[in-house]
Amino acid sequence: MTTATGQDVPPLRTAGSEPAAADRGPAAGRGCHGTPPAVLLAVVTLCTTITVANVYLAQPLLGLIARSFGAPASAAGWVASVAQLGYAAGLLLFAPLGDTVPRRRLVGGLSVVAAAALVGAGASTGLPVLAAAVFAVCAATVIPQLLVPLIAERAPAADRARQVGIVVSGLFTGVVAARVLGGLAGQAYGWRSVYFGAAVLTLIVGLTTAALLPPEARAPRRSSPLRAIASLPRLLAGSAELRTACLRQAGLYGGWSAVWTTLALLLTGPRYGLSTAAAGMFGLFGLASSVVAPLAGRWTGRLGAARVVALSYGAVALSLLLFWWGGQRIAALCAGAVLVHAGLVAGQVANQTRALAATDTPSTANTAYVVAAFAAGATASALAGAAFGRWGWPGVCAVAVLWVVMGALAPLAGGRRAR
Repeated sequence: MTTATGQDVPPLRTAGSEPAAADRGPAAGRGCHGTPPAVLLAVVTLCTTITVANVYLAQPLLGLIARSFGAPASAAGWVASVAQLGYAAGLLLFAPLGDTVPRRRLVGGLSVVAAAALVGAGASTGLPVLAAAVFAVCAATVIPQLLVPLIAERAPAADRARQVGIVVSGLFTGVVAARVLGGLAGQAYGWRSVYFGAAVLTLIVGLTTAALLPPEARAPRRSSPLRAIASLPRLLAGSAELRTACLRQAGLYGGWSAVWTTLALLLTGPRYGLSTAAAGMFGLFGLASSVVAPLAGRWTGRLGAARVVALSYGAVALSLLLFWWGGQRIAALCAGAVLVHAGLVAGQVANQTRALAATDTPSTANTAYVVAAFAAGATASALAGAAFGRWGWPGVCAVAVLWVVMGALAPLAGGRRAR
């Protein structure tokens, strides 16, 4: 496989970790109980699907949560921003440890913490308490970003983008499941039951995955979240590839977050008047991401990341025109939902593959990459919520356009090589 600059990407290795699967013979990639590589990939993808859904549980439930606490819908909207900020904080604190601490220990411990925080969210007595619990849930729900580098490390270079694409398809399936199943369950059983059910699933799937992960030989190294955070500026300064991946995905994710986190407010508002369950079903259009992700992995390997990302920006730009029109026509919203997910996930696969291959510390590089995306998403969500309250849906679309334009133009400042 080649990077966007046309250079061959060698098999990934982290300092002190086992060699990549392609270098270790027939047993390569087997877990602690001889787990075949294909089974390990399936288990990791399932765990990614279940755990990432925790970050998006609040989105289809905002109307129910607001009514439960006697608050306006716009006041509950900031819970979605808190979720993304919590995820970004967890990435800074925990994800870089994947380069120095065995992932089995990290995945198991974080699964327990996330499950406990989900119970706290379901039992919360007000919006501030809920927001604090959601922050804790999402800070602990960085498990997918510990598992993606693991798959990338163990995959042969020629197959890396495809395998990353499969895991990313699980990630976006979790986003869809959170909106669709969360909306249906919330409508039927109340929003608190959604959090309690997520706690059970997170605990079971997380601990099972931890037990099946391969053992990792780690060289003795001092590690701490502060040390990892301190290394991020130096890592970014030394890698144009990593900087470009971060900026490109920040623009895509910010544009997606602006429209997707506030869409439930439009659908359940006076313009369309849908129920929470019906609005949640709208998330089925996000299944386009699960179809596109494996394809994007193949395209990245054949065409290079830069071309795939350019196509992604074109798809998202067109989707935003449809979303703007969708303020009056629901068919345009449907088409926009398909395109924005297709564009986002294709960019995610290409940019993340680029980021993981940019340095010899993929977990730390992945932290920089995902923090950039989620910080952009959280900021865009907060601005979109305020814009919706002041200017309605056109204001939301304007925020989304702003982020996409910034993401498209920002890497140009780094010169031709940084594109």
